[in-house]
Amino acid sequence: MADTATLGNSPGAADGFQVFRTSTSPSLDEAGHMELVNATPELEAGIGEALEAGFGEGTVVKTLFSRPGFSLTYAWFKSGFPLPLHTHNADCMYYVVAGSLQLGNDTLGAGDGFFVAKHKAYRYTPGPEGVEVLEFRHAEDFDIDFLAKSAGIWSKIAGTVASRREAWASEIPPSQA
Repeated sequence: MADTATLGNSPGAADGFQVFRTSTSPSLDEAGHMELVNATPELEAGIGEALEAGFGEGTVVKTLFSRPGFSLTYAWFKSGFPLPLHTHNADCMYYVVAGSLQLGNDTLGAGDGFFVAKHKAYRYTPGPEGVEVLEFRHAEDFDIDFLAKSAGIWSKIAGTVASRREAWASEIPPSQA
């Protein structure tokens, strides 16, 4: 049996086995695996407005595992987080770990999931307790293309963020409730 100290400490374990932990995983931003594309000055200003309103306080996104051709991301979106309409340049399969989300007319809960093909536009809204999902991709690096580009849409997003910010401060992941 392999020594567990060896298994969990190397990012590309040479023996083909690797342990990862959410508690020590880098944020998606720190890992640098997702790139914003097709940014316009209006989009950048809108993202800035949403960030000032507290956009970053409504979500925790971590890169659990990545290797060329594969990645696993953990995301916790707090209640009512306004995830903008967007696409990615890689297929993705989502698995709901805890909480719920509204995807079109469907409400998905723990144990449910959905597949989104690359370049397919989508968004979902976390339920009243928020949602934790795992995102499986057949790519280590991928992009995000926000289709919501107008100042009006981002002002609405910033307003939603501002109205949820205080509640988000005390929320815990649904898996810990």
